[in-house]
Amino acid sequence: MAKDICIEFDDVVAGYKDFMILNNLSFKVRRGSITLLLGPNGAGKSTVLKTLFGLLKPRQGRILLDGESVAGASQKALLDKGIAFVPQGRNLFGQLTVYQNLELGGITLGMKTTHARIPEVLEFFPRVKERIHSQASALSGGEQKQLEIGRALLLRPKVLLIDEPSIGLSPLVVQDVFRLLRKLAAQGTTILMVEQNVKSALKISDDAIALESGRVVLHKPASDLLADPNIERLFLGGAAAAQPAADAVS
Repeated sequence: MAKDICIEFDDVVAGYKDFMILNNLSFKVRRGSITLLLGPNGAGKSTVLKTLFGLLKPRQGRILLDGESVAGASQKALLDKGIAFVPQGRNLFGQLTVYQNLELGGITLGMKTTHARIPEVLEFFPRVKERIHSQASALSGGEQKQLEIGRALLLRPKVLLIDEPSIGLSPLVVQDVFRLLRKLAAQGTTILMVEQNVKSALKISDDAIALESGRVVLHKPASDLLADPNIERLFLGGAAAAQPAADAVS
């Protein structure tokens, strides 16, 4: 079973100064799966992604990637190990063109490799490809999010961390993004996602982890949670109350 595990948090404590957000957090993420992190505001969902990507250093505990410790590693080292992060909000250089933004996304690869990979990435995003010479600021919100994801895909990541991909997007564009994530997982990419559109995200996810106060209170197949009539209550903060009914995924 261990060889099927891509990411493992083991007793992780992390936060800001004296305020700890992750409290002895432990969970495992299966290789090639989409795992959805859910829970109320402040539960620690985005902090998990930031800690895994080296933006926060854990105070204690282990973070493993393919069985190797990566806790406290630099972002450059994590990129080299195949972890890419698409944060919440817009993170583009608006005055630069789509192509120039892609070039910057591949800066750690070298320009020769980056230029070779840009055409293959653009095949995922036909509309962005059409606007390759436009300023990034002139793109619609959906096109900008697709460009951000494309920039991450230049790295051919083993692990894609993505925080709230649907914010500001139309329902049709959200479905396009979700279909792309499902396709990437089918090709072997492990995806750890935070998403406020819980029901739609559960439909494309393999597993779901509910957090409360920086601890896991549910870890179930996404299909089981989607069928749970208490899903809205769980998301809004009542996950702990449903814990006895949940069968944890080992």
